[in-house]
Amino acid sequence: MAVLSSYPSTLTISLSFTYQNLCSSLNSTGFLQQSTSRRFHIRTVGASQVCTPHEVDKSSLIIAETEAEDELWAASCLRVRSFYEFTPSSYGIPDHRRYLAEREFEAVKERIAGKRTGFRRVSCINASLPLSQISSLSEELCAECKDLSTKQIIGRGSKLEGLYVLDQQLPRSPRSLYTRNGEDRVVVGTLDLNQCLRLPDEITGKKPEGIGADFMRAYLSNVCVAKELQRHGLGHQLVAKSKIIAQEWGISDLYVHVAVDNEPARKLYTKSGFVFENDEPAWQARFLDRPRRLLLWIGLSSGHVL
Repeated sequence: MAVLSSYPSTLTISLSFTYQNLCSSLNSTGFLQQSTSRRFHIRTVGASQVCTPHEVDKSSLIIAETEAEDELWAASCLRVRSFYEFTPSSYGIPDHRRYLAEREFEAVKERIAGKRTGFRRVSCINASLPLSQISSLSEELCAECKDLSTKQIIGRGSKLEGLYVLDQQLPRSPRSLYTRNGEDRVVVGTLDLNQCLRLPDEITGKKPEGIGADFMRAYLSNVCVAKELQRHGLGHQLVAKSKIIAQEWGISDLYVHVAVDNEPARKLYTKSGFVFENDEPAWQARFLDRPRRLLLWIGLSSGHVL
């Protein structure tokens, strides 16, 4: 499974302003935001940069909803790692990556806690592997996970508003490592399941119609898989898990947005049972300075769950 961004060329961004809804890897709907006074060159990941697949021991793979803040932080870090590529000449990259991860972490935490208007219910679903297995799959990913700051939070805490909240509030390092049942694990894939009528700046689904649409409609967003572990079906398994959870919520119609030129993502969603419903007007794509989006739909009857 390849990772294509919504932006085909290098972006030179003056970070003295705030802009929102940057692209995600697989489904063009992201909530990452950023604002700073420095200037960075940020490049999205193109198809030519996809890595050779590594063997994955599926028996140790866990795909589940996020339960703790350290896992949510790990997912946020993976999104920054997947959605951005900084040029080597840029300065202050670790600080800026941490800033982006903190923005995503706080935003998704608020959505999960029900504090964002328009979102009835949100879940962050992750795929993770033990750190010990990552060390044999990717030296780069393993090195990033092991290169931990003493200020990073990896621990346990009390449960609050649907998430286990860590007792200490210290600056974190932008790493995708967390602890589950005493075992160090790495988030290698992630997505958000959003129960809502619409997502900001995106095409709105048409199903179901009438009363109850806000209860029975949901969207996928922020879908990504670590580049070292693509083409192993992790994206398909993440989507399959999200369909099961959505059906448990009472969702009848599930949507995902994808850039029209993102062929690998379109193939993934087609394989997962999604079909075309609508496309974004050209004027809207030009206004938002992005490739045109497609809106894909699947009905969650018993025959569509897997």
